[in-house]
Amino acid sequence: MAKLLLPLNYKFHLPQQKGGVLILLDTTEKHPEAGALNGLSLAFIGDSVYELLVREYLLRNGSLQIGKLHSLAVKLVRASAQAHFFDIAEPILDESELSILHRGRNASSSHVPKGACAIEYRKATGVESLFGWLYLEGRQERIRELFDLLLNNLPEGVSEI
Repeated sequence: MAKLLLPLNYKFHLPQQKGGVLILLDTTEKHPEAGALNGLSLAFIGDSVYELLVREYLLRNGSLQIGKLHSLAVKLVRASAQAHFFDIAEPILDESELSILHRGRNASSSHVPKGACAIEYRKATGVESLFGWLYLEGRQERIRELFDLLLNNLPEGVSEI
C-alpha cells in the first residue's frame, strides 16, 4: 500500500455554504507544511481550487446547457486568462502572497500545453500556486476576494459570462 507523502488533516463533510463559497473540505486547520511546498505542488492543489471556483460561479450565474458551461469554464481556466489575472493581482498582493505567486511562476515545468505560450503558462502556474497556498492556509475569504477581483477584470473574449 502506498504511503501518503503529506498528512491529511482535513475532515470530509457534507458540502456547506460559507460566505458564498461552497466548502467541500474543512480547511479551518492550516496545513503545517503549506509554506514549505514547492510551486508545482501548490499549483497541483490550486488548479482544483481555481477550477471549482469557476464551475461554482458559472452554475450560480445562469441556467445554461452543459456545453455552454464547459466552453465558458475553459475560457476562464485557460493559461491566458490566468496570466491576465496574474498581471492584475500582482500589484495588490501582500509580501507573502507575492512570494508564493513568484515561486509558482518560477517553478520549472518540462512542458507547456498546446495553445499556451511559455510565459502565460508560467504565470498561470503562479496563480494556481497562490490559490493552492491560500487554500492550504485556510484563507477562504482571501480566495474569494481574489476570485472576485478576477471576475471584475475579465480578459477580452470572456465578457459574455
